[in-house]
Amino acid sequence: MGRISDSDRARNEDAIRAAMDRLLRGELPPGGKCDLKTLALESGVTRTGFYPKKNRDGSPRPGPYQHLAEEFERRLGALQQAGEIVDPRAAQIERLKVQVAELTDRVAKRDGVVAELTDFKTAAISQLAAQYDEITRLREKAAALGNVRRLPPARSASAPYGSCS
Repeated sequence: MGRISDSDRARNEDAIRAAMDRLLRGELPPGGKCDLKTLALESGVTRTGFYPKKNRDGSPRPGPYQHLAEEFERRLGALQQAGEIVDPRAAQIERLKVQVAELTDRVAKRDGVVAELTDFKTAAISQLAAQYDEITRLREKAAALGNVRRLPPARSASAPYGSCS
């Protein structure tokens, strides 16, 4: 591929800077992110121009638009440090991470409550079973002795005057 003219390079750099400004303002194309790939697509240049190249002898040389890629990354980082999220996907990911952390915490607390209630239920059932066994044993003992009499049923449904009930 041949070299580009200075006027083409200047025109490409202007297109890249314009696309960079749009992306950093949050004007992302549908399905696009705030990254070099989208920057290249929006500016109409190949993405490879943003990365370093190698000479024929193997020595590295900067890509034709590498300085603009570094400027883009620097400006994007500055915006992110300032708390401004340009990419709505990144904002959604951060929001979902916070939500997942909150839900994980709630689930852990609920698991603890469920475990406590399960232990309580087990203890209550064991206590009720022991009390039932004790009542059954006492009834059998009382029936075997034969010295327990049944009380006559109450005459009226209401309690007599002066009672505590």
